[in-house]
Amino acid sequence: MAKKAPGKAHREALTLVQLMDMFPTEEAATEWFESVIWPDGRHCPKCGSLRTREASHKKMPYWCTDCRSYFSVKTGTAMQRSKIPLRKWAIAIYICLTNLKSVSSMKLHRDLGVSQPTAWFMMHRIREAWGEDDDDEPFDGPVEVDETYMGGKRKNMSLSKRKALAGTGRGAVGKTAVVGMKDRDTNQVRDEVVTSTDAETLQDFVEENTEEDAKVYTDEAKAYKGVERTHEAVKHSVGEYVRGMAHTNGMESFWSMLKRAHSGTFHKISPKHLQRYVSEFAGKHNIRESGTLVQMRDTVARLVGRNLLYRDLVAGNGLDGMAR
Repeated sequence: MAKKAPGKAHREALTLVQLMDMFPTEEAATEWFESVIWPDGRHCPKCGSLRTREASHKKMPYWCTDCRSYFSVKTGTAMQRSKIPLRKWAIAIYICLTNLKSVSSMKLHRDLGVSQPTAWFMMHRIREAWGEDDDDEPFDGPVEVDETYMGGKRKNMSLSKRKALAGTGRGAVGKTAVVGMKDRDTNQVRDEVVTSTDAETLQDFVEENTEEDAKVYTDEAKAYKGVERTHEAVKHSVGEYVRGMAHTNGMESFWSMLKRAHSGTFHKISPKHLQRYVSEFAGKHNIRESGTLVQMRDTVARLVGRNLLYRDLVAGNGLDGMAR
């Protein structure tokens, strides 16, 4: 008798064999995407009209009678304008979701038979599903708040970079700060790349993402002192990591997974794109209790209404574009 697997064994898994059975052809993949994106029936993604019909257009198989335009199931989603078959999109989403430490563009390019730049762009489009939503409700708490620093180790830097950082201190110097929050009741995580870890930045993050009566647990960083919430801190400097309910172990566990992906999967991440990577890990964490197929459907549904052009992806955003 086979033993039950460790970890999240209660989740309904989807094997590779089952995945291939689900998507044997491009037609089957198209039908599945349409069932997710149009659960109540096909409608025009441009004007919302239900007055649509099939068309003979080579790339846009549907026609909207009201706004008189062609469209496909990709229109109005992050997959818009993509020439990649939907079957490959489904496989890419599956690979991304079922690998806890994500997947590199080099591996995806080999697995899907697309170029590495195409695989890189595909992954960033998928990450659009986990981008920030304007309607995210504040957490009721209690919450854990912690910050971490992402970047290469100084010992692995080139000699010129090590010389440039000489005498500037240790630890966070030359790295990018990320602040995160975990709600203990819902197990949901939110995180944000920040340019500073001063009191104004960290306290604004806490207050914008929590209800006024939420209880907040942090470490002893001075930046959290004065936050307008019920606040309790543990003193890491004296070896105190848990005191009653006060600890940040949940967030530290999340950071650990993110950093293992940084060193083991991606190897280097630029500050310019770091927010996309941390959003991916927060997004996948927040649906981890669901089965694989439910996660896939949730991810595809969240691609609706999002758009990412390559020129926007590579455009400057004020952060360093050099990977580290």
